[in-house]
Amino acid sequence: MKYYIIAGELSGDLHASNLMKGILSQDEDADFRFWGGDNMQAVGGDMVHHISEMAYMGIGEIISKLGEIKGYLKECKADILDKKPDAVILVDFSGFNLRIGKFCKEHGIPVHYYIVPKVWAWWQSRAKKFKDKIDYLYCILPFEKEFYERYGLNVEYVGNPLLDAIEQFTPNTKFLTENNLDDKPLIAILPGSRKQEVTAMFKRMLDVIPEFPEYNFVVGGVKNLPEEVYAPLKKLDNVPLLYNQTYDILNNAKYAVVTSGTATLETALFRVPQLAVYATSWITYAVGKAMVTLDTLTLGNLIVRWNFIPDMVQTDFTPKKLVAGLKDLMTNPKTIADFNRGHNELAEKIGESGASQRAGRLIVAQVIKDKGGA
Repeated sequence: MKYYIIAGELSGDLHASNLMKGILSQDEDADFRFWGGDNMQAVGGDMVHHISEMAYMGIGEIISKLGEIKGYLKECKADILDKKPDAVILVDFSGFNLRIGKFCKEHGIPVHYYIVPKVWAWWQSRAKKFKDKIDYLYCILPFEKEFYERYGLNVEYVGNPLLDAIEQFTPNTKFLTENNLDDKPLIAILPGSRKQEVTAMFKRMLDVIPEFPEYNFVVGGVKNLPEEVYAPLKKLDNVPLLYNQTYDILNNAKYAVVTSGTATLETALFRVPQLAVYATSWITYAVGKAMVTLDTLTLGNLIVRWNFIPDMVQTDFTPKKLVAGLKDLMTNPKTIADFNRGHNELAEKIGESGASQRAGRLIVAQVIKDKGGA
């Protein structure tokens, strides 16, 4: 079978690569063509564009890059028609992928969506139009199945692929010595995987470091970003910048300051008490605030349905409040108890590993069925 997969971000590349492995376990002759990254490339297939070319953030940047984005959409549509895949698999990256989904549906190409759009967070009525864009949804957050079924969509909860990634992780037993870290407890700073995120938030995250001399700090970086986004770190001594080692960092961390997104859930699954932080341009924030219907966007909180991870967003995200928040994580008995309870409930609700295998099995079975097989 021919599978055309589109992932547009670092986390999507990771999860799509594991999904590809799940598909291969059911269809050993699977032929992949994809928009993705290094992880997908390692599995095999033909890559059209690398995710580093398409990482857009915020309304301002999207508007400024509309011509470029339209060019990618046009190219993708033409390529799909030319290659005639048996199925198109969309992975996250909803702004781009929903447009591709609509195009594929109009041309009779089955559309599978893995890691479904988070319209439950804001402007929920958009889900009504998904029937015109998506045939089959595979969700990775427990509450998403109930939400999308309310709109009559064909949806399955397959579990969360982060559990697969964590299960595959082999800790580096020499992590501390290789990075010249002594036996002081470690605080992780994870500023994000997008250039605009790091640029907007990194300096404020670093401002807390002088307030905690009794701790080591480590910054988790990503290789696909230019070096200059991490330039503020040069003003500090003995704070290593470690590329693509997030799980080793979390495996050794006592606490963490994390940019809101997938990394907050990864941090919670490693049971590391954290502060979830976020800031963006004022126009993006104003538009988002007007549309968001939830009191938190931190995934761990949404899954357990109560806020055990503190959110610090926009004006609440200041160095002074970060310092106070970290001290609260370290010393407040109620906060400590809340994190223990929250991590336990999260582990129970999110389920077991194997999401990629389950999704792969369901996709292959459906592709065979759509082609008139058994």
